[in-house]
Amino acid sequence: MINFDDIASGSTLVAVVGLGYVGLPLAVALGDHFKVIGFDISRPRIEELRLGQDSTREVESERLASASVEYTDDPAQLARAGIIVVAVPTPIDGNRKPDLRPVVGATATVGANMRAGSVVVYESTVYPGLTEEICVPLLEEKSGLTCGVDFTVGYSPERINPGDRVHTLESIVKVVAGQDQPTADLLARFYGAIIKAGVHRASSIKVAEAAKVIENTQRDLNIALMNELALIFDRMDIDTSEVLQAAGTKWNFLPFRPGLVGGHCIGVDPYYLTFKAESIGFHPQVILAGRRINDGMGKFIAEKTIKAMINAGCLIKGARVGLLGLTFKENVPDLRNSRVEDIIHELSDYHVDVLVHDPLANAEEAKKEYGVDLLPLDALRGLDALILAVSHAEFAGLDTAQLKTMFKQPQAGIIIDVKSFLDKNRMSRDFTYWRL
Repeated sequence: MINFDDIASGSTLVAVVGLGYVGLPLAVALGDHFKVIGFDISRPRIEELRLGQDSTREVESERLASASVEYTDDPAQLARAGIIVVAVPTPIDGNRKPDLRPVVGATATVGANMRAGSVVVYESTVYPGLTEEICVPLLEEKSGLTCGVDFTVGYSPERINPGDRVHTLESIVKVVAGQDQPTADLLARFYGAIIKAGVHRASSIKVAEAAKVIENTQRDLNIALMNELALIFDRMDIDTSEVLQAAGTKWNFLPFRPGLVGGHCIGVDPYYLTFKAESIGFHPQVILAGRRINDGMGKFIAEKTIKAMINAGCLIKGARVGLLGLTFKENVPDLRNSRVEDIIHELSDYHVDVLVHDPLANAEEAKKEYGVDLLPLDALRGLDALILAVSHAEFAGLDTAQLKTMFKQPQAGIIIDVKSFLDKNRMSRDFTYWRL
């Protein structure tokens, strides 16, 4: 196994496989201390990074321009690295089962190109046991090397929060685990060089894998509780935001809020855990109940919109509904697993014409992923209702006068505020206003 001094001196390189929302910030941070190869199978991604551009907006232009990272789509370059970090997505498929193709593909690529003595560390979110049960045998098969003799593996779950400029890579404690003590020691020193918040050593790779997957499962369940409360309070004609504001005055009340739960973490990771649980004969109840609630919120919001339009005397078939925001969360361009799609799909079943605007999303990606044509803001005109689905900062500047110009009947506009982003008192004076 390589030693830390070789990495620190630059005589042995570090490689990061997958240069997305997780891999790029990691590669850039590592580049301040080590010689780094950034590998991605996407030639367009490599080309944009070489030009100092980041379509994910996770790394600022100045920081990217000064980064000491060698970008490549040539897998043979991985043979130059002593530590190879795999940071590829782990999505779910159409049946909400783990889609292991990215991590399996990356593992095969690494195995076919790694050298003896390497350490392969995974950051991708997986179910407990996947690294050792699936990745290790594949690495051995493709490399012809023996794990524990010719190379070792570790796991250090990513904790990137897209769009968050406060809780950044360096400021979040890093969990690390190795298959043996020397590997764990090496990874602790390796990540300790860039993580100011410190390193926590997990006792095993499985513990580290499990810790990661329950972080987002816990958040998912807490948001599911808030969503269920919102469903209850809506039937009771109680404003959920006001309830949460009042309850939040107690010191130990957790500040979760209802909403759409998408993205590549919270809306996905619980299914990795439940998949593994079911494979060993345990059928989760609470986790899957939370998932059902959260996955049903898009339908609920669409139905509230339809009911509000019917109450206002709108003819539903052929009605025009504007939708602000398509990404999975505010202030990021990431469209992966966006649950805004559920609102669009449900409204389309009512033969409603949905007009979508998102200033951050990539138009080509939106068309490819969801079949949605993104429109400029000034194209949202003659509307019967407007749904604010994602609270991008760009939408904060929308005032009453501008909003009125969007509606077919300015004095009878309907606004559905999923994120409780707009001022209720101001909106309620001029529109039929509802918030989740």
